[in-house]
Amino acid sequence: MAINRLRCGYLYLAVAMVLVGSTVTASKIIGVGLPPFTATALRFAIALPCFALLMAATGARLPRLHRRDWLLLTVQAVAGSVGYTTLLIAGLQRTSAVDGGIILGTLPLVTAAIAMLLGERPGRRALAAIGMAAFGVWLMTSRTPSRGMDGSLAGNALILGAVACEGLFILLNKRLRTPVAPLALSTLMTAFGLAFSAVASLTEAPWALDYTPGAVAAVAYYALVPTVGGFLLWYAGAARVPGSEAALFTALAPVSAVMLSASLLDEPVTGAQIAGISCVLGGVLAMTRRGGPRSNGTGDGI
Repeated sequence: MAINRLRCGYLYLAVAMVLVGSTVTASKIIGVGLPPFTATALRFAIALPCFALLMAATGARLPRLHRRDWLLLTVQAVAGSVGYTTLLIAGLQRTSAVDGGIILGTLPLVTAAIAMLLGERPGRRALAAIGMAAFGVWLMTSRTPSRGMDGSLAGNALILGAVACEGLFILLNKRLRTPVAPLALSTLMTAFGLAFSAVASLTEAPWALDYTPGAVAAVAYYALVPTVGGFLLWYAGAARVPGSEAALFTALAPVSAVMLSASLLDEPVTGAQIAGISCVLGGVLAMTRRGGPRSNGTGDGI
């Protein structure tokens, strides 16, 4: 019985990370038909009722927080919810989804790097892991991109900024004085994200846009499957699997992103990109064994 429970946990975690990886492909499709802030607001507008229903069904309650914690949650929403999604979509308008998937895999290492900037002392293994991932990203971007070097580098920089926003979200969550349960946190981040992105979308005149069916369908998929479904699968799996083992499954997200981009979007995968993702995954595994900063798997920005 215990073995079956563990296997179910592994399956849930694996599917959750495959869904997280699929957000890169979805964001690429969204970027073709919708501007970033409008797409982000639409995503949260679809996801919020689902999280509200989950809270009602489970009897979950929003926590009572100090003013400082509410301020941290606001910053988290701007960074992890709005910042991550909009920068990812904007970046994928300028570079390939394969490149975006590889950069997505640097999340644990970017989180560790931000922690160092905030005062944590890095160990040699952490520095080596970050260096390995940085070398992998350099290998990936050193090739001559089909869309032009300037456009690809700008797109990669925007996606790296999205990853940095998610890393900041993770670190700020650890600074809350009152811990917030995952479902309540996701609901709050979705509500705040909807408010901020809806205001920002006014600059894009959403009432005058031509909403393409493919982009709207991709937004609905992003909101319902990776956001809500990924949340449920990850925490169902995490309840059955030790934390040290669950963290290893985060490495599936960039692999899923690259494979889905190559198969669904028909994007070519070069030798430099294969070498790059190998270096990124090697760095992530080294960081995981070290026990450094990790994502909870389905960060609320993702």
